[in-house]
Amino acid sequence: MSNNERVALVSGSTSGIGAHIARQLHADGCTVCISGRSAERGAALQDELGARSHFFPADLTADDAAQALVDAVVERFGRLDVLVNNAAIDYSGPLLSASAADIRSTLDTNTVAAILLLQAAARSMIGSGGGSIINITSRLASAGVPGLSIYTASKGAMLSLTRTAAIEFAEHGIRVNAVAPGLTRTPLYDEWMAGLPDSDQVARDQAAAIPLGRIAEPEDVAAAVSFLASPGAAYITGVSLPVDGGFLAK
Repeated sequence: MSNNERVALVSGSTSGIGAHIARQLHADGCTVCISGRSAERGAALQDELGARSHFFPADLTADDAAQALVDAVVERFGRLDVLVNNAAIDYSGPLLSASAADIRSTLDTNTVAAILLLQAAARSMIGSGGGSIINITSRLASAGVPGLSIYTASKGAMLSLTRTAAIEFAEHGIRVNAVAPGLTRTPLYDEWMAGLPDSDQVARDQAAAIPLGRIAEPEDVAAAVSFLASPGAAYITGVSLPVDGGFLAK
């Protein structure tokens, strides 16, 4: 199947890494389904991409939202070939200070909603020639960092799910992989850096901790997703591809 016949859904794609993934898949020739909670940003990205794109508003923590989103995509475009499971929220703070509400909110978005979307996408792909599911995890799924325990737990669960789902879905021609970004220059990163008293020194320290000497750009992550979604990765499933400049290799 050529790229211009493929339909891709990118959750959490109204900003940040997700928006760059949507742009990359659209440039690859896919029909791109943008999804997120911000109608304003979603409509703006649809206008930017133009033909072969459509915004589907969704809050994936709502009951039955994942299945409803996939149903809407299939109703409009007739099929779903690629899911990029990207929607997530951040949480930082000492483990002992995390409240039950904080834990549930993080896991509900980053893990439970992502699993439900993976299930819904896989159901639509079974019997229609298979497809590709790509979970956006994090380098922190494989490396402990103080203050990020709840977030890492949510992403670690998705890493484990990726491996098992790949085995379960292989007989249906559905590939399941993960992309694990390192520290990436997004609007949230820029906002965080702007609030630091010595952001230049922090940036130098961050770069020095990465073998390639810089943090990731969203385009780096999008390029990895593009490959795993492509026919060129037809024999790759169950892997986690770090996009971290060599951080996990140390």
